[in-house]
This record gives sequence, structure tokens and C-alpha cells, in this order.
Amino acid sequence: MSVRGKEDRSFRKSIDSYSVVGPWLVTAEEFGSPNDVSFALLVNGEPRQASSTKHLIFGVRKLIAWASSWYTLHPRGVIFTGTPEDVGLVASGDTLRCTMDNIGTMDVSVRDVACRTTSV
Repeated sequence: MSVRGKEDRSFRKSIDSYSVVGPWLVTAEEFGSPNDVSFALLVNGEPRQASSTKHLIFGVRKLIAWASSWYTLHPRGVIFTGTPEDVGLVASGDTLRCTMDNIGTMDVSVRDVACRTTSV
């Protein structure tokens, strides 16, 4: 999840519950090469996103090199990147279904106590 607006870009994925991972992660051996992994996002059953890591502007190795030049990376760390543009808005009550090859599928319920609309 990302906030869309006037916020500094570094803040957009930092809000509690915006960076959903789990309930488990897989090891590098289980996952395999990260260079061509398909993923998809459905909102209330409607396809919103379908792509592959092969379309990243910077490949996985370059992303790790760049990130490690700015901050310390630790085992089991997670690096969040951008996403294909214009995947649309979500609102309180929506259900997101996220699927990624070599990992699986996860359903996430959107809940916003203020009922603000935000973007994926």
C-alpha cells in the first residue's frame, strides 16, 4: 500500500499496516531466482495488476547494491520497491488478493478507521 499525495515518497509505505508481509517468508533456496517472478493483485476479484520482476527498472542485484550503499542490510531484511503505475484506489471493506510465483497467495482486508480512500 502507498499513500498518494503530497507526502514525502519515503513516508508513503511507512504507515503501520501498509507493508504487509507474511504470514511467512520463503528462503532463497525455496524461492529460486528473483529475476523473472510473476505477481498479480486483485481487488474484490477485479484484476488490478499483473506483471513480473523482469520488468523492474533496476534488476534485483542492482537494487540490493544501491540499497546497501545507503543503509545496512541484514539477513531476512525486506526491500520495498515501486509498482506498476495506476493500479487504482482501494477503500475500507475491500479485499486484496496478492499472488506471487514461488511464494503463494495472500488475502488482505482493507480497514481504515477514518474511511479515507488510499491507493495501492
